[in-house]
Amino acid sequence: MNWDNQNKDPWGGKNDAPDFDDLVKKFSSILGGKKSSSNGSGGDSGGGFKIPSTRIFLYGLFAFLIVYTSQSIYQLDASERAVILRLGKFYEEQEEGLNFRLAGIDERYIENVTLTRRYTQTNSMLTKDENIVDVTVSAQYRIANLKDFVLNVKDPETSLRQGIESALRHVVGDNTLEQTLTVGRENIASEVQARLQQILDNYATGLIVQQVNIEKTDPPAAVKDAFDDVVAAREDKERLQNEAERYALSIVPEARGQAQARIREAEGYKLEVVANAEGEVGRFVQLLEEYQKAPKVTRDRMYIDAIQNVLSSTTKVMIDIDSGNNLMLLPLDKMMDEGNKIDLEQYRLRQGDSDE
Repeated sequence: MNWDNQNKDPWGGKNDAPDFDDLVKKFSSILGGKKSSSNGSGGDSGGGFKIPSTRIFLYGLFAFLIVYTSQSIYQLDASERAVILRLGKFYEEQEEGLNFRLAGIDERYIENVTLTRRYTQTNSMLTKDENIVDVTVSAQYRIANLKDFVLNVKDPETSLRQGIESALRHVVGDNTLEQTLTVGRENIASEVQARLQQILDNYATGLIVQQVNIEKTDPPAAVKDAFDDVVAAREDKERLQNEAERYALSIVPEARGQAQARIREAEGYKLEVVANAEGEVGRFVQLLEEYQKAPKVTRDRMYIDAIQNVLSSTTKVMIDIDSGNNLMLLPLDKMMDEGNKIDLEQYRLRQGDSDE
């Protein structure tokens, strides 16, 4: 199907969109070009802009705008911030997301402000008691103010390294060798962190120190063996002290318990002796009253009770025989040991026969 050369679309409607060549001509006239009189062929005279040259120029201009815009628009991550300098002067600080700058005019500095950075160094220091010690220190830091970080100091991280060394020398110089090598390391780290942060704030570096650690402290190699012996002796001392304290904690409560038991036993024995004494006194008083009433009867009774108490605790029995002057001895202890159970009457008869 052939289309006629009319401003109609295939569906019969008029195409009212402006022609690109007309736009080029209008743009050329705005730039100062003169339209030539039409001779029916639509050509321009030599005094005006030629359409092909103008078209190329516009194409190049559009391409340049697209490339320039793509270079000017950029995106920042959530952890990133950017500082824009316009003609060498601070213009603004841009946050995360899409941002715009004038490419070729603005200078852009992008940094990760949430990243924790770490720096470690080892230096030989002079202590308060004029000894030399090798100290290894590490610092963790991040960017707190990006504007100060970019503009105020040429190299903030170099300033931080020099500040660590300066603060460490100052703090170690106020401590003895023993404090630096043993119990004073935590205090040294905290003092170095405070002094280092003060130095960074004075120079407005935009850095914040999160933590400072004393990684290692060693004496000079010439005296390291002797110092190791001193440390070992100190550790042995502490170990023996701890063992003595543990022994004291275990033995003292036991001794206190035994002392309390002895005290209770003594108190019980005291009560028992007092009660027995009081009972004996009461019995003696009663016996005295009876003795005053009947002295002879009471004296005989006391004698019999005494003999009974004495003989009841012995294993030998003395028997007086009426038929003779012999005194018979019964070794009950030997008889019980041998297991002999002889009737007392039979034993008496045998003894009588032997006497005859």
